[in-house]
Amino acid sequence: MTAVLAEGATLSRLHAPTLSTLPGAVAENLRRVRAAAAVPVMAVVKADAYGHGMVAVATAAVAAGAEWLGVTDVAEGVALREAGLRVPILAWLHPAGIDAPLAAAAGVDVAVGSVEELRQLAADATASVRVHLHLDTGMARGGCPVEDWDTLLRTARAARGRIDVVGVMGHLPCADAADPRANAAAVLRMRQGRDAVLRAGFGPLLVHLAATSGALTDPATHFDMVRVGAALVGIDPSETVSLVGASRFTAPVVHSAAVPAGTVVGYGGTHTTATATHLSVVGVGYADGIPREVGPGAGVEIGGERHLIVGRVSMDQIVVDTGGRVFPRGAVATVFGPDGGAVPSVQHWARWAGTIPHTIVTGIGPRVRRSVA
Repeated sequence: MTAVLAEGATLSRLHAPTLSTLPGAVAENLRRVRAAAAVPVMAVVKADAYGHGMVAVATAAVAAGAEWLGVTDVAEGVALREAGLRVPILAWLHPAGIDAPLAAAAGVDVAVGSVEELRQLAADATASVRVHLHLDTGMARGGCPVEDWDTLLRTARAARGRIDVVGVMGHLPCADAADPRANAAAVLRMRQGRDAVLRAGFGPLLVHLAATSGALTDPATHFDMVRVGAALVGIDPSETVSLVGASRFTAPVVHSAAVPAGTVVGYGGTHTTATATHLSVVGVGYADGIPREVGPGAGVEIGGERHLIVGRVSMDQIVVDTGGRVFPRGAVATVFGPDGGAVPSVQHWARWAGTIPHTIVTGIGPRVRRSVA
């Protein structure tokens, strides 16, 4: 049944909670990475580009000069191909395994970090698949253990024709320390692994070890390419280089009220107003990515000022104390953004929640509308 509005009436529409991705910031962050690393850059857009939109960020990064793209699995690589991106793509996590025929057909490289996985890939391949051998360089979180490396190389030699070894990769376990001494053991292990691959008769090879922190802080880790994901969206885990936040999260005020001193706010009554004040309810909560456990000082920007969150974060709402200012229903609150001043950053939210910025941006829920600014 279609609703009929009375003459002169209008639908009640508010600014929907929105995460806006900022391609210009992605391009600027890539420029800053290039200032620190004089090698090709792989733009890593896994986890929907850290919550910012895989295709939007990949497109911006490639336009700004990224030579490669990195993804979680072959299906993500195919989605990028379907979006018109033609640069080389590497998939290396494979939570559902590797679709070898699809990888070959789409021209998506895959990383393989175990003898068992390589044998399965060779058995499944119907055309040659480009492979980067993944060495465990000190994390024990994937990658082939050093003691199995020779067996992996023998398996790769036996599978020639079905696989084509074109690269070697690893990860830095301590790059966030921004101290080359913390990376030295992984760098040495990578060199030794690379040399063994060359002795086994493979090459030329693309060797890559560093992610964002290594790319920004330690040239010894750069090898032939660096992989940057967090940096693209304004996150430097080493906290040594200034980057630009690549998204802005906004939401509407859905209710406002003047309340007296002694007003209890939210579930459990964890906050009581000390004086008469105004409260505004903003239409996002922990289902939308607002951390439920936030420390003192957490707030949002409304009307050019930061206003503190009071009471518990609810599933769909937060309450902010706006003091002497009254905001109407529909006023826009900025949860985070790159603007500075009263607008919190993703890093602010990470500190308030006792976590890392990555979890803030990847945790924005599906109800939040996405846009590209």
